Amino acid sequence: MEIVLRAVVVFAFLFLVTRVVGRASLSEITPFELLIYVTMGDLIQQSVTQQDFSLTSAFLAVGVFALLTIGLSYTSWKWPRLRPLIRGTPVMLIRSGAVLDDVMRAQRLTMDDLLAAAREQGIRRLSDVDVAVLETDGKISFFQHQEASTSSDDSSGAADKPRASE
Repeated sequence: MEIVLRAVVVFAFLFLVTRVVGRASLSEITPFELLIYVTMGDLIQQSVTQQDFSLTSAFLAVGVFALLTIGLSYTSWKWPRLRPLIRGTPVMLIRSGAVLDDVMRAQRLTMDDLLAAAREQGIRRLSDVDVAVLETDGKISFFQHQEASTSSDDSSGAADKPRASE
């Protein structure tokens, strides 16, 4: 029973740490940082099981972590009001081409990070972006201004109507 309690405490601690560390840094970890996290997991395992190397203790600790993960997922699905607490909420980084510096600072994102994410999606200038959103998984979604000239090419509106051959 002690292993179960230790697993719950360590799970809660890891959940808190991942929420505090932030979305962007977790989604962009380097191979070295991944190695550090794996090593940290081994150290946590020893604290959970008190260096008990029996298979029963290992299965019990992993099982508790799995059940707690499933429990958080179920809680997020069953009670939508708790979803922002468990999964976070998307955050707007750019509005009408203007970077929201206070939000960038709060999310610990640099301008270089934002520009790199924009370049990955083929965006040359942030002024072309209507809205940019930091998603809960750490990715940044960009929505560009709608081109006013797209419908001006065909003033009759025929582009909106289905063709007979379709």
